This record gives sequence, C-alpha cells and structure tokens, in this order.
Amino acid sequence: MKALCRDCLWTGPAPGARRCPSCGSPRLVAHGELMDLSMAHLDCDAFYASVEKRDRPELRDRPVIVGGGVRGVVTTCCYMARVYGVRSAMPMFKALAACPQAVVIKPDFTKYRTESRIIMGLMAELTPLVQPLSLDEAWMDLSGTERLHGAPPAVTLARLQGRIEAATGLTVSIGLAPNKFLAKIASDLDKPRGFSVIGAAESASFLAPRPVGLLPGVGPAMVKSLEAAGLRTIGDIARAEQKDLARRFGAHGLRLYDLAHGRDTRPVDPDQTRKGISAETTFNTDLADYDALEDRLAPLCERVARQARAAGVSGRVVTLKLKTPDFRLLTRRKALAVPTQTARTLFAAGRELLRREADGRSFRLIGIGMAELGPAGAGEADFFGEGEEKALTEERTADAIRARFGPEAITSGRALRSKPRVQD
Repeated sequence: MKALCRDCLWTGPAPGARRCPSCGSPRLVAHGELMDLSMAHLDCDAFYASVEKRDRPELRDRPVIVGGGVRGVVTTCCYMARVYGVRSAMPMFKALAACPQAVVIKPDFTKYRTESRIIMGLMAELTPLVQPLSLDEAWMDLSGTERLHGAPPAVTLARLQGRIEAATGLTVSIGLAPNKFLAKIASDLDKPRGFSVIGAAESASFLAPRPVGLLPGVGPAMVKSLEAAGLRTIGDIARAEQKDLARRFGAHGLRLYDLAHGRDTRPVDPDQTRKGISAETTFNTDLADYDALEDRLAPLCERVARQARAAGVSGRVVTLKLKTPDFRLLTRRKALAVPTQTARTLFAAGRELLRREADGRSFRLIGIGMAELGPAGAGEADFFGEGEEKALTEERTADAIRARFGPEAITSGRALRSKPRVQD
C-alpha cells in the first residue's frame, strides 16, 4: 500500500506508525490505489464562513453563521457552529435557537467570487479539465498530467492544497476516486483540510450500508418512493433486479443501479453550461402589497443581470419564485423572444409575472432568475430596440464603476427604497 505525506510530500510504502517517516507529520494518506487514481473533487471548507473568519481574526474562536435576517436561512456556517447542530439551509430562527451565541454575517458574494476565481485559477494551472459546480467546489481530471507535473495526481493535489492555503488563507478538502460520483463523496469524508480516497475495489462495499439519499438526483420525494419499494440503502439498490428498477423508476432507476455499484462514466466537462442564475430574498414580515413586492424584485433583477454579464451569458427564460406564509412555493416562467442580460428586460418580465400573482395574498419570499442560458450575442440588444441597447450600455458602465469603487458606488433609488429597516 502506497502512502503520501501532505506536509512534506514524501511518498513510499505505508509505514507501520501513523506518522510520516520523513517529517513526523500525522497528515498521511495511505491507500492501495492512491497513485493510480486521477479523478478528484475539491471542496472548500465552510467557504463563506471561512472567508469571513479570515478577514475578521477576532471571530476565530466564535461560531459564525453566514445568512439572512430573522426569517432567512443559513447560507453556510463554520464548523464550530455545526457542533451545535446548525446546518446550511436551516431557518435562521432555528439556527439561533440552537446556537444563540453565534455571530451572524450577511453574505458578501462579491468577496466570495474573488476568492473563488483565485482557487479555480490555481486548479486550471494543473489541468484544463476543471468543472466547477459552484463558487466553492469543482471536479478535476488529472489523467495524463504525471509527466507534466513530475508526480502522480495524488501528489499534485496535495501540493495544490498547500498552494491554495498559502494564496488565500483558506482550506480545502479533496476526494480522489475512479469517477466523479465517488470523488464527490470522498471529499466530504474528512473535513476540514481532508484528503480521502475511495478506490474502485472497495466502492461497492463502501456504498452498500449508506442511505439512498446519498445518491445524486435522489431528493426527499425520491427517497420516499425508494423506501416504499423496500430500497432503504444503496446496497438494496445494488442487489435489486435491473428490470424491476426500470419498471418502477424508468431510466433513472437504471442510473441508480449503476451508481449503487460505484459506476459513473460522466467525464469532467469544463464547457458545461450553467443551468441558471437566480437571486431571492426572504422578508422580515410577510408582504401582500404589489408595489412593495415590486420594490423588492427590482434589486434582485439587478443582481442576476450583473452575474449574467460577468459570466458573458444571457437568458431566454425568466423565472419568478414566490413563497407563501405556509411555505407553499410558486414558480412562474416567461420565455423571451431573444435572450437578455439586462436588469431592464428581466424586471419587465418579472413584473408581468408578479402582477398575475399579487392578488392580495401575502408572501414571505420573492426570487427571480434566468434559465436556458447561452453565450451573450451581439445582436440581442438590436432585436429589443434602442431602449435595450441603451440599458445594456448603462448597466455595463455601472458594472465598471462598481468594480473600481465598490458595490455600493451606484445604487438605484428603487433599491434604496426597497431596503428593509432590519436587514434580511
């Protein structure tokens, strides 16, 4: 069995003691397939909270929650807060009940995107096959890079962990495996600063006792359907008859059968298009007034449009999201004649959708998004006419000013009016 020290990068036969024979570090990785695997998943450790703790050293020993006000949800939290039971997507009131001493910080996505670009850039220096899943995680395929970097992928990845920590002050965890599915699972096994390996030989036995909800594409509704069929663990799916899975669940059932056996043939696709861009906000008190809802919609449209322009994409479909006080979710869509990347057109379409729903009912959340994304085209503004072309020019100018002087350098009157007295 081969071993790797993540501190001094020593490699050799796994020692009897659990320390590096060269430097004495306990940060050893040992596995029979360690030097043969090349598919990796990199996941930043409590990314948003870690950025905030790095920038505010006085919070080092405090539980930190990144998220929105009393009626919002937890975006992420540090590991100290997780000890108290705080989790991502948890309602804020529950998080604060579990950990009342936590410091709550509103997300600063401009700052997080900056750190993400640095990390993704360091990854791209090692291989062109990098597929981001979000700001803080990505798959990498290091096949064929051993000669280029003078080391097997495992050593290259250990070196990358150190480079990221030195460049950003942030830590990441890495999963190394034969495919994307197993690599993503592995990266979550030993957080923070982890490096875990799942080999092909052990994949079926590793997966067998784990719940079906671990499989990608299996949400709460699918879990209930699988459990109703007597399939509670991944091992249950692996032992099932393929024809029975196909009869009950169609092509998805066959896909789950492959995953349950540790099989995943998906390649790392650096050109995979983003499915959508969206933003939402939860109100401190329910809103029913149309004008008030419209005021909260406008800054969300500006945020989504800025992200689209920054990514060089435009959207053909506008989606409106509303949530009622009893947590019932409403989504409405409108297809555009031509894709857009301006807040002007996004707001016009979103306002039209909102008008149909704002019939006196109260809502606790509103969101707006773009779907069916593609590369922004030069002729799109021409199709919409002079107003769209002017809006695109003005919004790009505002982007440049914010990039130079900060996100608050330009703020619309409507955005100021929409700000709640207590931040959400």
